[in-house]
Amino acid sequence: MYPVQRPRRLRRTESLRAMVRETRLAPEQLVAPLFVKEGIREPEPVASMPGHYQHTVESLTKTAREIYSKGVRAYLLFAIPSRKDGAGSEAHAQGGIAQRALAALRDEIGADATCIADLCLCEYTDHGHCGILRPDGSVDNDATVEAYAMTAVAQARAGAAVVAPSGMMDGQVGAIRRALDSAGHAEVAVMAYSAKYASALYGPFRDAAECAPRSGDRSGYQMDPSNVREALREVALDVAEGADIVMVKPALSYLDVVRAVSEASPVPVAAYHVSGEYSMVKAAGAAGWLDADSVAIEHLTSIRRAGADIVITYFAQDLADRL
Repeated sequence: MYPVQRPRRLRRTESLRAMVRETRLAPEQLVAPLFVKEGIREPEPVASMPGHYQHTVESLTKTAREIYSKGVRAYLLFAIPSRKDGAGSEAHAQGGIAQRALAALRDEIGADATCIADLCLCEYTDHGHCGILRPDGSVDNDATVEAYAMTAVAQARAGAAVVAPSGMMDGQVGAIRRALDSAGHAEVAVMAYSAKYASALYGPFRDAAECAPRSGDRSGYQMDPSNVREALREVALDVAEGADIVMVKPALSYLDVVRAVSEASPVPVAAYHVSGEYSMVKAAGAAGWLDADSVAIEHLTSIRRAGADIVITYFAQDLADRL
């Protein structure tokens, strides 16, 4: 007869708990989103995202170096230009703010860290949508994909190691992969926002990136929050088109999707712990209702436990010292 099982034996001390821990969370698994804004003289705090800033190029590189010193080795860059137009042309301008910032990050840190460039038009268009609009206000998928391809090449030339198309346009990954390869950037990886949902949790990000749509919403191209099978189809399409990494966004409300994608995907899976998920925890922590850092670690661990290989989170800098 077997002896009575006592699982608590392995919970008694921290060293025992660490020895048998099933899910690991480490700084090198995290990606830190950063914002850079053209035309400002000093960093400007984002009120809805405590601890985050719209950076100058100079403060961006300093912050990236500080994050790197804590063990976080990857950054996801978002850029806000001083000039916007209907086509988002500053996204692929040779001297655009994103390209200048990527070059500065490359010069500051080099190949020791991974610079990921968000690839979309919403920060660059005067209407706030992720693509070029037709006269009726709908997004022109094919014209937008052409702009994405040009932007990918510009970002690669500036120093991006990874480009991350986030607009959810059909065929975007294939067009970007072909453009990169044709321009001599076959080494640049594509991290596809494959399952990006039309979520209400993006509000603080839209403050930081100044990209809220001026009319309508993005439900015509981002995914319906009710769907899981659709996410698997999107992931399969992106992998077939050449995605090196696929992403689920948001993360916490979509852990079932993270799990389903991780079980099906042949490539690494990223999950984006988005601005609303960050700001709710920070607000509750500031009110004294909970220990924000401890809750954040629990959240990020749950994302890893669901199957994500990579977690993009605004908590990266805050938590690196504790991991």
